[in-house]
Amino acid sequence: MMRRPSLLTLFATLIVLSVVLSGIFAAWLAPYNPFQPDMAHRMELPNALHWLGTDALGRDMLSRLLFGSRYTILLALLSTAVALLLGTLAGLLAGYYGGIVDASLTAAANIFQGIPGACFMVAVAGFWGPGLDGLLVALVVTSWAGFSRIVRLEVLRLRQMSFVEGLRVLGCSDARILLLHIVPNLFSSLLVLAALRLGRGILAIAGLSFLGLGVQPPVPDWSVMVSDAMLYYRSVPHLVLIPGACILLLVASINILASELRNRLDVRWDEVRR
Repeated sequence: MMRRPSLLTLFATLIVLSVVLSGIFAAWLAPYNPFQPDMAHRMELPNALHWLGTDALGRDMLSRLLFGSRYTILLALLSTAVALLLGTLAGLLAGYYGGIVDASLTAAANIFQGIPGACFMVAVAGFWGPGLDGLLVALVVTSWAGFSRIVRLEVLRLRQMSFVEGLRVLGCSDARILLLHIVPNLFSSLLVLAALRLGRGILAIAGLSFLGLGVQPPVPDWSVMVSDAMLYYRSVPHLVLIPGACILLLVASINILASELRNRLDVRWDEVRR
């Protein structure tokens, strides 16, 4: 019998759904233009006109938060999807064919995993240049190896099973075996891993954008809002606390849902915790 979700899981689901829906319908929900300065109302505390106050240029905080959720979620999903695709492809080839293919791809994955992730992301984003392109490249380059290693281990296990040998005897091609029979058996593991990496991706995006290597002003990204408000954190701390709390709640909620998903799908391999 399937157990009922806990209150914490329901709360996390509500947070994630709220962020996703607010990003989708930001244009209709935002009370003001998030890009329009209004110096007559700069750095106001929350009030009846501006429910979450205004920033140093008089822009409405609530409007910028609603639009900022769109950029945060889209960038995290896109980077996770591309890294998952590349990592899965490398892991499938390494685990199924073995030999020099396995040795080459495993060596490449070990090299990327051996470099400190944060430093490597900063280096890649700095080399590529500030902006969304450099941000996505940095996230994908530092994430694909984790997917590849786990997929390889799962494929090595599945390759030894009798149904794979039976398919070979029947004359099935390698592509058919991989795509129609092995990949579906990896779905649970990949789903859990992608959910866990999604939270890390949001933190990485926030860190790089805060350093000026990711999303660039005046885009209303949450981390950009924190960076812009650091000069005024003593006089108007809500400019830092509000977007920072949004990042914290979203990442914590995604991690809670990922853990719940892992328990329900009974994914137990050690690498999923790394």
